[in-house]
Amino acid sequence: MQHTPEHFNSIQNGSLPGVLGLQVTAVGADGVRATMAITPAHMAPNGFLHAASIVTLADTCCGYGCMSQLPQGASGFTTVELKSNHLGTALEGSIECHARPVHLGRTTQVWDATVSVAGSGKTIALFRCTQMVLWPKA
Repeated sequence: MQHTPEHFNSIQNGSLPGVLGLQVTAVGADGVRATMAITPAHMAPNGFLHAASIVTLADTCCGYGCMSQLPQGASGFTTVELKSNHLGTALEGSIECHARPVHLGRTTQVWDATVSVAGSGKTIALFRCTQMVLWPKA
């Protein structure tokens, strides 16, 4: 299977990442990169960027990274834990994410992601995600 930005952008149509406008820009050995333009739909009622918007971007990048690095024969994955630290916000423009593999095991993968303001590079969130690798039933 081709794990390209085009592939991931096409499979998310109609799902949460697609609805929120996430755009994968790079997939490689160093991880996954994506951007998301901030719209009113990404905001919380208090006028700040909703934490769930940031988590969606980071979790999606980590998930696509996991998909691109699954061991041969694995049938998929599921997220078993995620954690985010929110350090700042953005009110306009775009945010970007870079997810990097930390552990690529046979039964689990761990990915770290940094979310920043596009253009300035200001870090607004740090994220860690653990996925369980799924195998076909015997």
